[in-house]
Amino acid sequence: MTTMRCVVVREHGGFDKLRLEERPVPTPLPGQVRVRMQAVGLNHLDTWVRRGVPGHTFPLPLVTSSDGCGVVDALGAGVTGLAAGDPVVVLPGVSCGACEACQQGQDNLCRSYHILGESCDGTAAEFVCVPAANVAPKPRALSAQEAASICLVFQTAWHMLVRRVELHAGETVLVHAGLSGVGSAAVQIANVLGAQVIATAGGAEKCAKVKALGAHHVIDHRTQDVAATVRALTGKAGVQVVFEHVGAQTFDTSLKVLQRGGRLVTCGATTGGNVSLSLHAVFFKSLSILGSTMGQKGDLRQILRLFDQGRFRPVLDRALPLAQVGDAHRLLEERQALGKLVLTL
Repeated sequence: MTTMRCVVVREHGGFDKLRLEERPVPTPLPGQVRVRMQAVGLNHLDTWVRRGVPGHTFPLPLVTSSDGCGVVDALGAGVTGLAAGDPVVVLPGVSCGACEACQQGQDNLCRSYHILGESCDGTAAEFVCVPAANVAPKPRALSAQEAASICLVFQTAWHMLVRRVELHAGETVLVHAGLSGVGSAAVQIANVLGAQVIATAGGAEKCAKVKALGAHHVIDHRTQDVAATVRALTGKAGVQVVFEHVGAQTFDTSLKVLQRGGRLVTCGATTGGNVSLSLHAVFFKSLSILGSTMGQKGDLRQILRLFDQGRFRPVLDRALPLAQVGDAHRLLEERQALGKLVLTL
């Protein structure tokens, strides 16, 4: 095979801007591996790349998507420890590997850090070449479709809860949108860490699925007052930690439900990034507001082991053919998915 199919964004806009194109099959450079992709996971990042973000420039044209699973197809010069046919997942964050941050294991703080499908070509292609450091063994118990859905969201949620707010056993955490990709990961991680998990979801079906993931209490944000319900559940004390990624729609509530000394960690703003903030509340209650982007490769390898041990499980809604990428984006934007969406090749 000399050519391959891939999903490309050449200009920002609607679903019609997702083009299915043919390109030459890439040749791995020294230090790279070529992966024949079997499944590609979608994230909200994909929709932002397609629509565009005010004030941010994406290097268009761009092959989309950050997550994926497949088999090693070819090795570049100097690559060891891998062989053709190895089933692998693609790790979405790429760094230089040589700077101080990388050598300290904090590769997500590397000045040249970038995410596949955001600042360089991503995984939505039949063949992908990535640095050898950006593949890891696929968890044995997972199908390719399941494995394609886990890396970015679990890496992000782990870094937020373990590294940034240092969630402890016995603490209570509020997780917004508990059936979203990053939310469903956070529910499971917080549960494994021994925290009490309060999560939100929209509608009875989503609430039931979040409960099955291990949330101790689930609040239907469509019919219940989130702040009042959290206060009732915690005896008016509030929570120690809020896991925030929704943004403008939930941020005020997130601050209200934090107890004194509470910590809020955020990785995104799907409903808008402009929020109001009273500094009086921050310093009177000794609150910590922490930002977080992606996470460390070493942590992701630990996460994959926890999948192998059965401690975590993927939350997969459905798989669609690569040619239906527009339908997948629509499902994401309309919040119709009950879990992660995957494209198959």
